[in-house]
Amino acid sequence: MNPAEVAAALPHRYPMLLVDRVAELVPGERITALKAITLNEPWYAGAPAGSDYPQVLLVESWGQSAGLLALASGGAPEDQVMVFGSVTGAEFTLPVRPGDVIEHRVRIALALPDSVVFEGSCHRGEDTVMTVDRMVMAFRPAGTLRPAGTLRAAGTPRPAEPPVPVSAAPGRETR
Repeated sequence: MNPAEVAAALPHRYPMLLVDRVAELVPGERITALKAITLNEPWYAGAPAGSDYPQVLLVESWGQSAGLLALASGGAPEDQVMVFGSVTGAEFTLPVRPGDVIEHRVRIALALPDSVVFEGSCHRGEDTVMTVDRMVMAFRPAGTLRPAGTLRAAGTPRPAEPPVPVSAAPGRETR
């Protein structure tokens, strides 16, 4: 997959589209995807020279590669979306810095009707920079994740909760 095909497959956009291209894809089995780390990424604005790439973004980039594999392997059932569930056993063995090209290697460990479990690693040349024991992605109905009219704009306060009568407050007995 070239960069345009990656962008067409994933819902992410700049600056959070963190996969540049796919080098190998075997649907239902594995993917090898590439991410070039550059100084012009927004998280380096104002950062000291030589700063490491944020580990959370390395996990996100690896997870986007896993998402591409899931999509190529049949993807989410109709009217469902793929959501990140959890990651366990992520180990960071070497720092990643601008100028590095990271190779994400992702394998499907288990595929179920409503979720996929992945495992794999990230490499810079011959060096392993991260390993992932398990990452779970689940398929959920889009309507239950984002019902109409329930989203708030950032910074908007939550609606006030109705006051609880003193007589009904926890630890208070009513007479």
